[in-house]
Amino acid sequence: MQHFWIVRWDLEGSPPQVRETLPHPNVHWVFEPGLTRIQGVHTGRFTRVLEGRGGVFGVKFRPGGFRAYLDKPLSALRDASLDGAAVFGAEAAVLEAELFAARSDAEQVAAAERFFLARLPPADPEALRAGEIVDAIASDLSIGRVEQASERWRIGARSLQRLFNEYVGVGPKWVINRYRLHEALERLAEGIEVDWAQLALDLGYFDQAHFIRDFKALVGRPPADYARRG
Repeated sequence: MQHFWIVRWDLEGSPPQVRETLPHPNVHWVFEPGLTRIQGVHTGRFTRVLEGRGGVFGVKFRPGGFRAYLDKPLSALRDASLDGAAVFGAEAAVLEAELFAARSDAEQVAAAERFFLARLPPADPEALRAGEIVDAIASDLSIGRVEQASERWRIGARSLQRLFNEYVGVGPKWVINRYRLHEALERLAEGIEVDWAQLALDLGYFDQAHFIRDFKALVGRPPADYARRG
């Protein structure tokens, strides 16, 4: 896995709050009373209304890392979810009970670590390769097209697509697009004036119009409007 994450909220006496998160190419196992599920890669904005008091414990798997536990390509989990028992059998409920009974974050992390250390899969070179390519796409803005990734890793575009469908759950074009848009959001968060045409070129877009279209489709409003409203 990549890491564990914990979210807690206390809105007792306060109105509900809407929280949105933007997608990454990762599978998550999300533990919450009555809502525990293994979530595949979510291709759109994830919206959740928080109210009352609650908490979530999550396991974030590295791109490619969950394939060893599933008996099918990860593309089968795209925009979908599974009960933990479908993958880990009755032990999934045991882990869930331990997590909910834990008295601290540290106890939750320790329980999850014990669970996965006992179930370490054998190394899969293809899973490692898929994760390496995703990591590079996330960090290297010069990778703006699938053809560039294919050339760098000396793998045909179709073979790269099959690798990603099998081990990541979404195609390489989606991954490139999403990380470029995440980069745009980070730049907008800095609060400085933006040259939209230059930003689009920096992120590998052929023109500003395509960048604005993709940004609006993911975030829900055009980048200039997002920058004004924050």
